[in-house]
Formats: sequence, C-alpha cells, structure tokens
Amino acid sequence: ARPRAAEVARALAAGAVQADMTRNIGISAHIDSGKTTLTERILYYTGRIGSIHDVRGKDGVGAKMDSMDLEREKGITIQSAATHCEWGEHHVNIIDTPGHVDFTIEVERALRVLDGGVLVLCGVSGVQSQSLTVDRQMKRYDVPRVAFVNKLDRQGADPDRVVGQVRE
Repeated sequence: ARPRAAEVARALAAGAVQADMTRNIGISAHIDSGKTTLTERILYYTGRIGSIHDVRGKDGVGAKMDSMDLEREKGITIQSAATHCEWGEHHVNIIDTPGHVDFTIEVERALRVLDGGVLVLCGVSGVQSQSLTVDRQMKRYDVPRVAFVNKLDRQGADPDRVVGQVRE
C-alpha cells in the first residue's frame, strides 16, 4: 500500500524523526518525463528498496510509487504518492506527483507542504506545457526548485537545448 502524508506526520509527531533533520521534497514534471522512475532510483540508491522495477509493470511487479492498477496499466501517476528515505543524517520525505494536466490539483495540494522541488525535464522532449505549469505553481507557493534533465541516454537527447529552453 502507498504511504500517505498522514503516516509521515504521525511518525514526526511520535518523535521517530527529528523535524529539523527532515526535508519534504516534491518531484514534478510534464507527463512521461520520468518522475516516478527518478523516485524509484532515489529509493533504490538510498537503500530504501532492494530492486528497481519498470513503471509500466511489465515485470509483474511495477514501480513502488504506482500502486493503483490503473497507474501500472497506463504507466502514469494519477494520485500523488508519498514515500521516504534517509540521506546521511537527514530524513527525506518524497512526494511523487502526477504529470498529466487532468491531475494538476494533485500537484497543487503537494506543493503546500514542500521544502523544495525537483522539476524533471525530458532530455528529448525538452520543456513542455505542463513543465511550465508546474514551474508557475512552484513559484506561486514559493517552493525552491532545481531542474533535473532526465532521459539523456535516449536517442535525440539534447541537454544544451533543454537548458536553453529553461533560460527562456
């Protein structure tokens, strides 16, 4: 089952994690930019999960963050999902948000609790319409953010073009 923000809040209230050593990070982007894949890799490389699975669930398991059958079937995130990992002495809560325009309200709700955000951009497709929407939302809620150019291993990837689009 998917961890919820309420579970994280209960853990903090119980003193299981020091609030000053906790960071709430959101991962947002246009659909199919690799948000859930990035989240899975963070969880794997911090030791939170033991194996990496395909977002579309072709391996019969699917991504940890996409727990709804429809999410696994379509390969998209429909509902924001919260998880956590440890990085050094810090406890990091991660919120993986949907990228499809129909689920923009899910991104809005997540932004209200974030200390920072990662705006994921596709190295092939570049800055897209929902990328701009998410960036405006982060500005509106004063969420500090970094841009992460993903999918640079794909044919047609052009990080310089994406950086140029970000600067525009």
